[in-house]
Amino acid sequence: MIPEGLRYHAEHEWIRQEDRTAVLGITHFAQDALGDVVYLELPKVGAEVRSGQEIGEVESTKTTSAVYTPVSGKILAVNEELKDKPELVNQDPYGKGWIVKIQMTHPSEVKQLMDARQYGDYLKEKAD
Repeated sequence: MIPEGLRYHAEHEWIRQEDRTAVLGITHFAQDALGDVVYLELPKVGAEVRSGQEIGEVESTKTTSAVYTPVSGKILAVNEELKDKPELVNQDPYGKGWIVKIQMTHPSEVKQLMDARQYGDYLKEKAD
């Protein structure tokens, strides 16, 4: 269950590029490993972020995990719905469970991320 058309980071975040905006969330693999998500710490709108930076946390019934941004830019929006319904990350990680939107300062950073096939291969390597 790895959607085509997205780009993937080794820390299990996905990016959907919409012009100079990146919509970011965590992958199905990540939410499955975390278990039931109960809380998300989201960054502030307007914050400047750098590729590789921790921008928030996902708390689940099992553990707490950092959310990293694989692109640099400015936080345009956070998914406010996750404050009341954090389970959307589990139910629809590639849709209603998106976490932030980032106005990218360097859209070319997206090219450094894995496509769906590469991410699938990456997961297989990690499982071995």
